[in-house]
Amino acid sequence: MLELFEKAVLTGIGALSITQKKGEELVKDLKDKYKVSEEEGKAFLDRLQSIAKDTREKLAEAAEEEVGKAAERIGLVPRDEFDKLKQRLDELEKKIGGQG
Repeated sequence: MLELFEKAVLTGIGALSITQKKGEELVKDLKDKYKVSEEEGKAFLDRLQSIAKDTREKLAEAAEEEVGKAAERIGLVPRDEFDKLKQRLDELEKKIGGQG
């Protein structure tokens, strides 16, 4: 029964992050409505929070990758490449300035 409820909750909230207060409310509701022990409720909450964290990390990685692809498509230069070019330019300017 708890597994079925877990799947329903995960589907319903889309594995979004849960604040501590909301988590405590969820554990209380589980205890009251479904006669789940506090230990089971906390384990369930920990699992939800872990899934939410993993989901946020995967979403951040995907967003970063897509932003990188979009920047490349429109011709933006990555910061590290810009810094290398600037350093080379500075070195060349010093060489030219030293000869004159």
